[in-house]
Amino acid sequence: MFEGKTAVITGAARGIGQAIAVNLAEGGANVVICDLESEWLEETAEAVGKTGRKVVCKELNVTDHDAAQTVFQEIASECNSLDILVNNAGITRDGLLMRMSEADWDAVLAVNLKGTFNCTKAVTRTMMKQRSGVIVNIASVIGISGNAGQANYGASKAGVIAFTKSAAKELASRNIRVNAVAPGFITSKMTDALPDEVRDKLLESIPLRKFGNPVDVADAVAFLASDRAAYVTGEVLNISGGMLM
Repeated sequence: MFEGKTAVITGAARGIGQAIAVNLAEGGANVVICDLESEWLEETAEAVGKTGRKVVCKELNVTDHDAAQTVFQEIASECNSLDILVNNAGITRDGLLMRMSEADWDAVLAVNLKGTFNCTKAVTRTMMKQRSGVIVNIASVIGISGNAGQANYGASKAGVIAFTKSAAKELASRNIRVNAVAPGFITSKMTDALPDEVRDKLLESIPLRKFGNPVDVADAVAFLASDRAAYVTGEVLNISGGMLM
C-alpha cells in the first residue's frame, strides 16, 4: 500500500503514535519517528524494525518553529520523498477553567495546535515541490463536543480541526490532501487506572459500550493516508464508538 513512501509521525514514542508508525510500516512505508527525547523512541523503533521497513529516529520539540524547519529539511535531504505526515504529538493539562493556570493553557495550545502548524508548515515546501503528499492531523472528539475540565485541550483540538480544513483548501491545488481523525476514549495507561465506577460511567456514553484501542486510530490514519482516500480532503473522521451520533 505504501511501498516506496516515507511517513513522518510526531509523538511516536508510545500509544497512538507508536501504533500509527507500526501500521504504516506494515503497509510498506519507511518511517521517521519523532518525539521530544530521542531515547523515548527505542520501543517504537524496535517494533517498526520487526516489519523490515527502514526507521529513522528524530528528536523534535514540535513547539519550536525553527527546530521543526531544521528537522524536516534533514528528512527531505535524507529520504527520496516525503509523502505522509501524521501530526500526532499532543498533551493534556486538565483542570477546571477557573483554576487553570496560564502555563497549563499555553502548554497545551503550544504542543497540540502550534505544533501541528509548525510541522505542517515545515513539510509543505517539500510536498508542494513533489506536487503530492498527505497530512493527517490527530484531533479529538473533545474538539467537537467540549468537555468539562478540558477547556485548553478542547480549544486546541477544535483549532486543529479548523486548521485541517483551511490547510486542505490551500493545498488541494498542489495535490496535497489534509484530513483529521478525532479519537474518542482510547485504551491507555490512564484509562486502565480509572476506578470501575468512572469507567462504567464513561462506557455509558459510548453506544458501542467499549473503549477503542490505538490500532483503531492507526487503521483510520492508514486509510486517509492511502490511495483509497484519494478523493477525501478536509474531512474529520470520528473514531469514538458512536459518541457523537
